[in-house]
Amino acid sequence: MTRDELLKTYSDIFVINHPFVKHKLTSLRDKNTNTREFRMLVEELGTLIGYEATRDLETVDTEVETPLETTLSPMLKGKKLCIVTIMRAGNGLAEGVLKLSPSARVGHVGMYRDPETKQPVEYYLKMPHSVDERTIIVVDPMLATGNSAIAAIDKMKEMGAKDIRFICLFAAPEGIEAFKKAHSDVPMYVGAIDRELDEHAYIRPGVGDAGDRIYGTR
Repeated sequence: MTRDELLKTYSDIFVINHPFVKHKLTSLRDKNTNTREFRMLVEELGTLIGYEATRDLETVDTEVETPLETTLSPMLKGKKLCIVTIMRAGNGLAEGVLKLSPSARVGHVGMYRDPETKQPVEYYLKMPHSVDERTIIVVDPMLATGNSAIAAIDKMKEMGAKDIRFICLFAAPEGIEAFKKAHSDVPMYVGAIDRELDEHAYIRPGVGDAGDRIYGTR
């Protein structure tokens, strides 16, 4: 499907069109953006897109004493958020989302893409307790084939998670289509939907390898 077809078909794909988001995504694309700046931009975008992904969190009126009187004022309802990072590139994005809720729990799913099969290989999994009672926000800068995100969310559902959201910065139409076929109930918050995947399963025009650019590796 094309970008427009995907957005018409799925009402829960949210492309964040805020000018600051667009500006920072363009800076990420620039091959001359250095490691320090790239890492900082990913974190900032995590906060901006995380803000949109948490817009509908439930609140409950709570009694609070101001310097002048006692009043009822809204606070987040239920257990703390759980931010799940698909390692390693997701770590930078998770730090940005954490700025919205510093007390959130953090889960880690370690995966790498097999260069031959392009399928995810899991090497690490560590999650907080009561996953079924938390809002789970899964983060990964790139949604290319969609396989890693699909596998990570499979794990969350196996653990009982019910309220799951997914955040990425750049997505390929092929990855979005695969993701929604596997997890039609999971809303997506995306910085930009790019043109296509190339023969090596890289997003075009994309940003290259986000993990390498965040950590200065090759």
